[in-house]
Amino acid sequence: MSGLGDLITGLGTLATPEMLFHAAWATLLGIVVGSLPGLTATMGVALMTTLTYSLESTTAILVLVCMYVGAIYGGSRSAILLNIPGTPASAATSLDGYPLAKAGRAGYAMGLATAGSALGTLAGVVMLVLVAPPLAEAALNFGSFEFFWLAVFGILISGQLTADTSPLKGYIAGLLGLAVAMIGSEGIHAHVRFNMGLQDLNAGIALIPAMVGAFGFAEVLTAMWNRAGELAVKKDKSDRTIPDLVDLWRYKLTIARSGLIGTLVGIIPGVGEDIGAWASYAAARKTSKEKEKFGHGSHEGLIAAETGNSAVVPGSLIPAITLAVPGSASSAVLIAALFIHGIRPGPLIMIEQPDFIGLISAMVVIATLFMAFYGLTLTKAFVQVLKVPYAYLMPVVFVLCVIGTFALSQRIFDIWIMVFFGLVGFVLRQMKYPMAPLVLGIILGDLLDKSLRRGLTLSDGELAPFFTRPVSAGFVALILLSIAMNVPVVRRLALAPVRWIGARLDA
Repeated sequence: MSGLGDLITGLGTLATPEMLFHAAWATLLGIVVGSLPGLTATMGVALMTTLTYSLESTTAILVLVCMYVGAIYGGSRSAILLNIPGTPASAATSLDGYPLAKAGRAGYAMGLATAGSALGTLAGVVMLVLVAPPLAEAALNFGSFEFFWLAVFGILISGQLTADTSPLKGYIAGLLGLAVAMIGSEGIHAHVRFNMGLQDLNAGIALIPAMVGAFGFAEVLTAMWNRAGELAVKKDKSDRTIPDLVDLWRYKLTIARSGLIGTLVGIIPGVGEDIGAWASYAAARKTSKEKEKFGHGSHEGLIAAETGNSAVVPGSLIPAITLAVPGSASSAVLIAALFIHGIRPGPLIMIEQPDFIGLISAMVVIATLFMAFYGLTLTKAFVQVLKVPYAYLMPVVFVLCVIGTFALSQRIFDIWIMVFFGLVGFVLRQMKYPMAPLVLGIILGDLLDKSLRRGLTLSDGELAPFFTRPVSAGFVALILLSIAMNVPVVRRLALAPVRWIGARLDA
């Protein structure tokens, strides 16, 4: 009951005109960002972090959570109308959403996507409230040895942050981020390392310029290479945006199963929203009585995909908040934003901010309500947004990247850092390297460095405590398991329980 009580308290805290105003515009902006191909949820959260730096921490985090929720949902707009997923999480949505749009049922397709997204997110919130508090309390036994392995685990699972790249490339990107984190003064004795003779690097690489460059400027450059989509404009006179309750009730088991699968996928560190969508879609197709409709405008397939990817959002916040280990690429950036705004996600969250889990759960609920409202009322407006030419859009995004980077410290050097990481990020993207592990390595590098040195100091240089303490041994096992999960046979066996639960729900 304490989790539910914290959620209700959080809703009361946020139920003020000022907070609701911020939630309203941030969710709308998130939907717009997600709708535009090339502007992902991860980039939106990264860029918004720089623009909310001067806000009070609760307000800033509310804005970022609303941006996250809105952007993941917004990707369905372009997936349905253009057959180009606005975010990777909406790739499965396009399989049935675009055929419906071409048949003149775009409004109804977007209505079904809205309902599925809202229900999936709320299902994930229930799990967030129930699972996160006991997990955070169990993590209170962490010491330097455990924090070291936690950081190692966070970097290693980065190999699975993006589904369409090889794990090895994810590991390389994570290790590059770890190397970047070693630049500048180390955290215990302030000894300057690897500054390459540049005084501006004595304090290290600032997180915000690196993050905005890797996700913002690199996204701008990458988006200019993407193909343009063909807007589905055919209109059926009977088309509408409000889905039939009969339709939703008919697929109630699909919604429940997809919500559970998405949440479980979100809890698994490093998997992400796109896997949640595909896993839910595959489970729905396997158990459907209308298999022949999948890929040709199936209502059930569309609902399953959108429910699954949205349920990952609150699910991914469970390990992000309690262990500081991201469940998705977007939550990796959100972890960085929490640190910047004075919130330290991880095992100490229940001591330093005991009501934070309930508060962030309330933020997700409010974002979901605004998302549903906008999704059902502003369909025509979103169609117009998709017509904005890249030639006008991308310069605006670049200017925001520069302003956001410079505004934090007023250093021209930080702008050059942003540009450098943007160019490097663009090159790495062309080589199919994911960016989230790079930023995650920068975030966790300091924790890994300090924890290793403190642990060795406490043990008088002995390595045994890193392996013999119970929690440390558990993390070593998880690390080995995460590496083994990249073996196809092991991965299929590990995901078997998720498929089994989905099958039981349909029984």
